[in-house]
Amino acid sequence: MENGRSKVLIVEDDRLLREQLWWALKAEYRVLQAGDREEGLQSVRRERPDLVLLDLHLPPDLGSKEGLQLLREIRRHAPESAVIVMTADADKECALRAIEAGAYDYFRKPFDLQELGLIIRRALERVRMEKENRLLRERLSGEISFHGILGISREMRDVFEAVRRVAECDATVILLGESGTGKDMVARAIHEASPRRAGPFVAVQCSAIPEHLIESELFGHEKGAYTGAVDSRPGRFEMASGGTLFLDEVGTMSPAIQAKLLRVLEQQEFLRLGGKTPVRVDVRVITATNEDLVALMRDGRFREDLYFRIHVFPIQLPPLRRRREDIPLLADHFLKALCSANGLPPKTLTGEAMARLVESAWRGNVRELRNFITTLVLTADGDRITPADLPAGLAAGPAPGAEPDLLAGVGNGMSLPEAIAGFEVRLLRRALDKAGGIKMDAAKLLGIDKNRMMYLCRKHQL
Repeated sequence: MENGRSKVLIVEDDRLLREQLWWALKAEYRVLQAGDREEGLQSVRRERPDLVLLDLHLPPDLGSKEGLQLLREIRRHAPESAVIVMTADADKECALRAIEAGAYDYFRKPFDLQELGLIIRRALERVRMEKENRLLRERLSGEISFHGILGISREMRDVFEAVRRVAECDATVILLGESGTGKDMVARAIHEASPRRAGPFVAVQCSAIPEHLIESELFGHEKGAYTGAVDSRPGRFEMASGGTLFLDEVGTMSPAIQAKLLRVLEQQEFLRLGGKTPVRVDVRVITATNEDLVALMRDGRFREDLYFRIHVFPIQLPPLRRRREDIPLLADHFLKALCSANGLPPKTLTGEAMARLVESAWRGNVRELRNFITTLVLTADGDRITPADLPAGLAAGPAPGAEPDLLAGVGNGMSLPEAIAGFEVRLLRRALDKAGGIKMDAAKLLGIDKNRMMYLCRKHQL
């Protein structure tokens, strides 16, 4: 939907009929046109229309084969779009096959404009309701968790919102942040929230692959391409076709691999190692790095054209020391999951022990916290973890200028709900102070709606 107007794509090879539909619909909708299967699929990928009017009889096969194939591809690339198929009078059987393949409805040519208008409005209403329901489900589940990523901090809610925005399109994403901040989980969340969710998600740790093997690993090879290549083998790009390829630590790539990656991003095709025929793929690429790519560019170790090609939609992941209010949530989650995985009875952290975790440096970020909790689960006696169970070498205290301890003054036995309630009160008071006591303005600062703000203020008697 654009400026309140739904986007309708007409895929029809008959130019006169296409123009007739355009004139009939342009006053109420933003109408797009495509004359064949390839043009139609490109428009679906680029524009994400709310509704597609699809002629089943597209060239080169004037039967229904091309139209049905395009319908399936539309449903794969844009499952939120409704598809209405157009058929001739004698094609009811084809129309029913289209509905079985995922079409919302069909209408016959020549068409009645009033009947067509009614079908379109009904389809768009269903699209609107399904989108509202999906957003509501995401919002309710996204208060604390988003596709497996946990966080209640403002920083993580900003990350969740960025993922929601970019997931709807095929823009190239780069994830920036320190080691251990969860870039792999965010990449998977983008995939799971995108129209490509039914396709494969393939992750590659670029720094872990020897330089002499990475070309074959990414792009595949033909039989005899090198000593030991006894068979042809697809690479990770082919394995990810129809889905998402995640390239972690992209800054470690050699100049030759960078050049080949640039070609794939620009043309969606490449040559296998030892191959002569270009291989076409349909893949979304997400990259990640904990290095300063600008500095690498200045040193001549990273291509400038590739940098700008992958830096379309950057998402900065905060280090754990910048989202300390998330530590109790993460620690509790890891405790439950690891106790269950190891067949151990549930364990809890006392308030003082949790406060020590919140105050710690966590230079290795979420990965270090998880590994630390793993050690606690296996070594701590009893079902309550106290400061005595924590190692003396636990890096203490936030760096100067970092956020104050959000758990200062909390006594023994603090539960997770109590910790979250305390954080809510502090965040609400801080927002109200900044907004001069005006709850509507405070709600905007917190990124919540008026009803949620009023509920929280009543809950905490603010």
